[in-house]
Amino acid sequence: MLSTYQYPKFDYVRPPELSGVGKKRYPVVVVGAGPVGLAAAIELAQSGVPVVLLDDDDTVSVGSRGVCYAKRTLEVLDRLGLGEPCMDKGVSWNVGRTFFREQEVYNFNLLPQPDHKRPGMINLQQYYLEEFEVKRAQELPKLDLRFKNKVLSVTPEGDGATLQVETPDGVYTLETDWLVVADGARSGIRRLMNLDIEGKIFKDRFLIADVVMKADFPHERWFWFDPPFHPGQSVLLHRQADNVYRIDFQLGWDADPEEEKKPEKVIPRIKAMLGDEREFELEWVSVYTFQCRRMNAFIHGHVLFVGDAAHQVSPFGARGANSGIQDTDNLCWKLKLVVEGKAPPELLDTYSEERVFAAEENLLNSTRSTDFITPKSKTSLTFRNAVLSLARDHAFARALVNSGRLSVPSVLTESRLNTPDDGSFAGDMVPGAPMDDAPMRKGGQDVWLLDQVGQRFCLLVYVNDPAGLGADAVAQLQALAGASAGPDMGAAIALDVVLVSPAQTATAGLTLLQDHTGRFAERFDTQHGSTYLIRPDQHVAARWRAFDAAQVQAALARATCNLL
Repeated sequence: MLSTYQYPKFDYVRPPELSGVGKKRYPVVVVGAGPVGLAAAIELAQSGVPVVLLDDDDTVSVGSRGVCYAKRTLEVLDRLGLGEPCMDKGVSWNVGRTFFREQEVYNFNLLPQPDHKRPGMINLQQYYLEEFEVKRAQELPKLDLRFKNKVLSVTPEGDGATLQVETPDGVYTLETDWLVVADGARSGIRRLMNLDIEGKIFKDRFLIADVVMKADFPHERWFWFDPPFHPGQSVLLHRQADNVYRIDFQLGWDADPEEEKKPEKVIPRIKAMLGDEREFELEWVSVYTFQCRRMNAFIHGHVLFVGDAAHQVSPFGARGANSGIQDTDNLCWKLKLVVEGKAPPELLDTYSEERVFAAEENLLNSTRSTDFITPKSKTSLTFRNAVLSLARDHAFARALVNSGRLSVPSVLTESRLNTPDDGSFAGDMVPGAPMDDAPMRKGGQDVWLLDQVGQRFCLLVYVNDPAGLGADAVAQLQALAGASAGPDMGAAIALDVVLVSPAQTATAGLTLLQDHTGRFAERFDTQHGSTYLIRPDQHVAARWRAFDAAQVQAALARATCNLL
C-alpha cells in the first residue's frame, strides 16, 4: 500500500457469454487495460467502433512505473478526453539539468517556442493515468470493459481470432474480427502465438525509489553523472504528483536486486543525496534492468500489437508509454476505416510500417543514451567524462551529452500515405510530420488549433480574407465538407474543411479559425491559398500552395489506401 494513493478495486461483471446471451462476435477486442490498451479502446469506442477490453486484474498498476508524458502524448490524451485531468494532477516541466560530479554542465528547454497549449512534459504516476482512463472508458456505451478476464488461448483465423477467456465464473469463448494486443512487455499473447521479439538486454541494474517529501526543488529534471553522494554511478530525480519524488540510482550489474530493495540499503543512499536533515518517507521501491527490443512486424493477420507488447526501450528518454500511446493514435483511425468498410485492410499494413520506423528511432536513441549513461569500457568512460567536463564551457560538447534523448513524435516522411510536395515550403510541417499547435480564435472565442483538428481527416485552407474567395472555390470547399468517396471502397470518408485567416469574416457553411497571432502562418509557412490535408492522428498527409479539389481527393484516396 502507498501512503499517497489508495488503489481502486474495479467490479468484476459476469460476461454475457457465460449466460448464453452475449454476441458471438465483436468487431474489435483489446487485451490489456494498461495506459496503451485503455487508450486504444477509448479512441475506438468514442469514434463509434464497438470494442471489448479484457484485463486479468481488477485495479491499476502497482507503483509509479511510467512517469513522464510528453507534449505529443498530452495532445493525444486531449482528444481522448483525458488531457485536463492529467494536467490538473501532474507536474508540468520544460527544463532539464545535467550535472557532472558537483557542477551543472548542461541544460535544455523542451518547449523553447511560446504559444503551445501543452508543456514539453508532465510527470504523473501511471496509476493516476490508468484511473482517469478507466473512468473515461466507463462513460462510453460502445466500450465493454471486463476485469478479471484472463486470456488463456488465441487462435488466429483468416478473418479474425478466437479467444478462450477465464473468469471467476468459468471459461468462455470470444470471437473478434480484429484483436489488439496491449498486454505488456511479457506479452502472454505474443508467447501463445510463438512470435519473437529481438534486441538487446543491457547488463546494468537501476533502483527506483519513490520518496514522499516536502521540498522546494523546481519543477525540472535533474540528472547527475558521478555525483559525490553516489560516486561512479548516475542518479535521476523527478518530481511527481502528491510531493512524491522519483529517484533512480544506477547500481551496476553485480548488484543483488532483492538486497538493494531493502529499506536498510535504500534509505542510506537517499540520505547521502538529500542530507540527514531532510525528512522523507519511502513510498515504493523497485530494481530493474532494461532492454531495447522489438517485434519484426506489429501486425500478424488480424492480430495487432501495440506498446510494450510490440517494443521495449530503456526508461531514459521517456519513450515507453509515450510511444505506446502514439501507436494507438496511429492504429485506431485506420482500424475504424477498415471495420466500417471505408478502406481496405492494406491500410493496417501502414500501421506496422510507420510504427516500426518509430520504434527503430526510439531503440536507436535509447541505446545511445544507455551507452552514454553506462559506458562498458574504460575508453568509453574516458570519452564520456571528457565530454561532460567540456560541456560546461563549450557548445559542441553539450550536443554530445546524453542523459536520455527525451520522447519526441516521429516524422513519417517516408510513409506511402503521404502525397509528395509539388511546391516549395519552409519550416517543419512536411508531409508525415505531426502538426504544430497554434492559438486561434473561433467565433470570437480563444481556442487551440489542435483542439479543432483530429479524429477525422481535415482540410486547412489559408486565405487572406474569406470574403475574397470566389463562388466556385466556396462551392468546391462546401462539397468537400460533405463527404469524399474512396474510389475502390465507394464509401464516404468524412472530411472537415476549415478556413484559416488573419481576418474574422465568416463564410457560410465553412468553419473559420482566425490566426490572430500569426503563429499558424509562421509555423505552416502559408500564403493565400496554402492548403494542408491532415490525417485523423494530426499528421500532415499533403500540402499545396493553391487549393485544388481534384488534388485533395487524390491525396485523401492515397492516405486511405483507396487508390485505383
